[in-house]
Amino acid sequence: MFSKHLVAAVAAMFLATGGSLAAHSYTAGDLVIGHPWARETAPGQSAGGGFMTVTNKGAQADRLLSGTSPAAKDVQIHSVNMDGGVMRMRPLPHGLPVPAGQTVALKPGGYHIMLLGLKQPLKQGSRVPVTLHFQRAGKVRVELAVAPIGAAAAAAGESSRGHRHD
Repeated sequence: MFSKHLVAAVAAMFLATGGSLAAHSYTAGDLVIGHPWARETAPGQSAGGGFMTVTNKGAQADRLLSGTSPAAKDVQIHSVNMDGGVMRMRPLPHGLPVPAGQTVALKPGGYHIMLLGLKQPLKQGSRVPVTLHFQRAGKVRVELAVAPIGAAAAAAGESSRGHRHD
């Protein structure tokens, strides 16, 4: 009986979000971009983060160099580090290496793409087009599935307090 209610609740939640919680992926040559997503943003918020996995099934390393999106003025690749007890986000001027045969996770509290100068808030259930620029694979168009504001933040232990952009 419990599992019957749980299945019904999960199905209702999935339908309420238009199915946007479903995992999706993109393949470009040796790269597989797994479940790109972003968090919903508050009205007036000018920046948002994008998260995904990038798996390199090839024998040669690649590098995520940059991105573009019609939803933002700029798309940058960022890292997050602790500096004197303060979590700081910084752009990676040379991009993010994707070693051969490995998966790199872009996730809250770690590497991520930063959408700067949002033209409108990111709405839960919508999709945000982003073109990722890789050194070897070239341009790869993906869509970030927009999840609720708190998605994965609690699991990652991330908070908006203490973050700083340089």
